[in-house]
Amino acid sequence: MTDWVRPIDRGWVVRAEVPGPDVDEFADATRVVAALSRPGAATGTLLAVQHPHRTPAALSRDRPLLDTLADARRALRTLQRTAYRPVADVVAPYRVDGPDGSATGVLCMVNPAAVGADGVSWVRHSEQVYPEVVAERATVLTGLGCATSAALLVPVTGGDSLTAAVDRAIVGDPVVSTVDSSGRRHRLWLLGPGPVRDALVSVVAANPLMVADGNHRVAAAAAADLGGILALVTAGPDLRIGAYHRAITGTGLDAATVTAAWRAIGLPVREGLPGTVTPGTVTAEFGDVRLHVDLPSPTIDHAVVETLLLHEALHLDPEGPHVIPLPDGRPHPANTDCVLRLAPIPLTQVLAVHAAGGRMPRKSTYFTPKPRSGLLLADLER
Repeated sequence: MTDWVRPIDRGWVVRAEVPGPDVDEFADATRVVAALSRPGAATGTLLAVQHPHRTPAALSRDRPLLDTLADARRALRTLQRTAYRPVADVVAPYRVDGPDGSATGVLCMVNPAAVGADGVSWVRHSEQVYPEVVAERATVLTGLGCATSAALLVPVTGGDSLTAAVDRAIVGDPVVSTVDSSGRRHRLWLLGPGPVRDALVSVVAANPLMVADGNHRVAAAAAADLGGILALVTAGPDLRIGAYHRAITGTGLDAATVTAAWRAIGLPVREGLPGTVTPGTVTAEFGDVRLHVDLPSPTIDHAVVETLLLHEALHLDPEGPHVIPLPDGRPHPANTDCVLRLAPIPLTQVLAVHAAGGRMPRKSTYFTPKPRSGLLLADLER
């Protein structure tokens, strides 16, 4: 057994369906608040446990996160007794198939702080992170003492071997089979001690892992010194990277003002019809008006949008409240002035940046499909 990839010592697997709205723990705060405002969603649901400071009751009394964690922990213990059953010393082979790809992998515990003999981390981030988000999630993980969702980690090499090893380990019917609101089918098996599990863990631990989704979760676990994070380690076979756009909200900016600001710093701006956004370009949508901009090349599109188009030209903080990362297909936030649409980043570019020791800009890669939050919980108090 390795010291940086290990089974789940103590966990809980859902008996039927995850209690509460089908909104992932790490959706943006606006979507979480909206979901928790639905009748019956603010109590007795996993989402309320994950976001206790975003329930209507907490917001109405302006309760900060730290003041809500004790209640959240008690609610989690109740859910573990009523909606879950305990499991021990297991890993969980996992399959998810849907309209946005398919993945076969294994849910297990991974130490985000582990380093190899060369001093290089075995778990390597693919994107930069927002420090305040890391701090909040570290507080939640520490306060709950339980991982309620999994990061998505991808081996940088040896992916075919991992997929084959998981296929060999899957026997019989899954202990969980469910379809989420987007039409993805999630299936989960449990694998206890024995040579099959040992072989599977060895394959998982054979190569460094890139964080495809969950950079903030992994950073939070490391910051909190928890010694492990729940992760789905997978190589696909059909992982995809979707587009990650930027919404500008609450500024009052219009197309004419933005056009003038971008042209003032030397960017070519032209009006045009709707169309596919290609790498090296960005389209700004102001209702029916669309502005097309060619970005400097060679470049990482999201980095140029944040530093040049937003910060330098429009004097907006890319981390501030007026700039909202927006995965492709999501509805616009309230009070949206415009949406900056960017092309999906090719996996080859992500891997090249990763191989060079760099990180992509924050919220620039949207890997799918993701594991469903709440199917398997993992104790973090070893």
